[in-house]
Amino acid sequence: MDNQVTDGCKPEDKKPEEIEREMEHTRDSITQKVAALEQTVTELVSGIITDAQQLLRQQIDMLKSEFHEDLRRTKRATEYGGLGIVLMTVGALGLVTAVAYFLHEHYQISMWASWGIIGGVFLAVGVALGIAARNLFESFNPLPDKTFNALQENLSWTTK
Repeated sequence: MDNQVTDGCKPEDKKPEEIEREMEHTRDSITQKVAALEQTVTELVSGIITDAQQLLRQQIDMLKSEFHEDLRRTKRATEYGGLGIVLMTVGALGLVTAVAYFLHEHYQISMWASWGIIGGVFLAVGVALGIAARNLFESFNPLPDKTFNALQENLSWTTK
């Protein structure tokens, strides 16, 4: 390396000022390349941060959208369910009264026994429906599954 030739001349043939200028030029070149590399790394990191922020905003938007969708469905189901309960109650009261009187008049069962039979039947049906409702509620997750699955996938991707 001591006899390295630069620009067609041996180093010992050059004046110290020329070598100093070449060294200055080389230092400037290295400084420019390092600055460009730092700028590229900065741009890369900035781009990653921007993408991560955008992904987070999209996750939040997805969560909001899914929540509002579930809220609309819940509201609609509650409206129908409430109206159905009111109408079923009115109908059930009429039928209970009719069946109790039917048992009393047709089978000559005393009125209190007729009401007891009807009450027992309704109690049994009510318990069965309550158990079915509990099982239905346990069969689904009210949390926004799609959003949490996507978030979990994004988090696992970023840790790789």
